[in-house]
Amino acid sequence: MEIFFVLGFFVMLLLTGVSLLGIILALFVASVVMMFAGLLMVVIKMLPWLALAVAAVWIYRAYRKPPSKTARWISR
Repeated sequence: MEIFFVLGFFVMLLLTGVSLLGIILALFVASVVMMFAGLLMVVIKMLPWLALAVAAVWIYRAYRKPPSKTARWISR
């Protein structure tokens, strides 16, 4: 479906008199911007799950802490 948008964009720029080099440059810049925007949206979408995973590991490690080898509060 996105290919129709790209083809329509290409045809409209060509019909309005923009050079082929300008069209290719515009398509490249638009692709790079959309790629980075998509990556940012994936990070934002995954952020709550990443925070939940960090919290789960933190809680798990707090409960599974090995007992200390020396008793801290026993004095001789």
